[in-house]
Amino acid sequence: MGKANLPPSIFALVMATGIVSIAAGLAGMATLGLGLFIANLFFYGALWLFLLARLRVQPAAVWADLQSHSLAPGFFTLVAATCLLGSQFILFEISPLAGLVFWCAGLAFWFVLTYTVLPLLMQQEEKPSLEKGLNGGWLVTVVATQSVSVLGSLVAEQFGGLSPFIPLCFWLLGGMLYVWLISLIFYRILFLPLAPGDLTPPYWINMGAMAISTLAGIRLTFLADRSPLVAELLPFIKGATLLFWATATWWIPVLLALGGWRHLKKKVPLGYDHGYWSAVFPIGMYSVATRGVSEVMGLPFLLPL
Repeated sequence: MGKANLPPSIFALVMATGIVSIAAGLAGMATLGLGLFIANLFFYGALWLFLLARLRVQPAAVWADLQSHSLAPGFFTLVAATCLLGSQFILFEISPLAGLVFWCAGLAFWFVLTYTVLPLLMQQEEKPSLEKGLNGGWLVTVVATQSVSVLGSLVAEQFGGLSPFIPLCFWLLGGMLYVWLISLIFYRILFLPLAPGDLTPPYWINMGAMAISTLAGIRLTFLADRSPLVAELLPFIKGATLLFWATATWWIPVLLALGGWRHLKKKVPLGYDHGYWSAVFPIGMYSVATRGVSEVMGLPFLLPL
């Protein structure tokens, strides 16, 4: 892959590998989980080298991507990938300190991107139509926000002096971002013309954003015994978490039906596209989130999912 055409969303590779690694570990396949973790370290480092090379060789192209309504949200995969890798360090009991470092890095990336990309897009005088500028990839901003919450909760569990207030606020913010964005996306796919080519794999993030919001809520419930604020909000957190899980579940048949329409009826051929990493992540995240709901909510019949 050339440096000039490195897609902003390429860190979805790390997101996908990371969540499958965690899901494998939780399912008792420790060797597979650790193997994917090692691979993820390589992927993360290699992609950083590619990104830095592109920044050096093609800074104008990177700047153009940051100002593109359809491409700029892809940069938020860097936040989610960083936080997922940090979660792996903690969940595989390798290095809680590394998890803390990755959380701080992910938090910093989130602030830089949020208050760079969004103002740049807002300030443009000429903007694309909803059909051209909006797609499921925009929900990566929600995934990034919730990934900060998930790792923040894990870090707060490991380091008792850290307040759960930050992961709680990011969980709430991520939920609000989803409401804003999914309203536009739902309108776009339901009431505006949708060509088969428009239905790209990142639309699976419609479900994935809710799945990681579910996981973020589950992780917050583990902090109730050390935070009076979380304890007071626990019924609300559990209710909203179940709402997020139900919404993620609702999306799966819809997305499968749309995929069947795209590939079976409209004959769009299946072929490799980096965007498919954005479809792997939601499926893996749904697995991990459903396991959490099953255990925390006392719903064992969900565990086979």
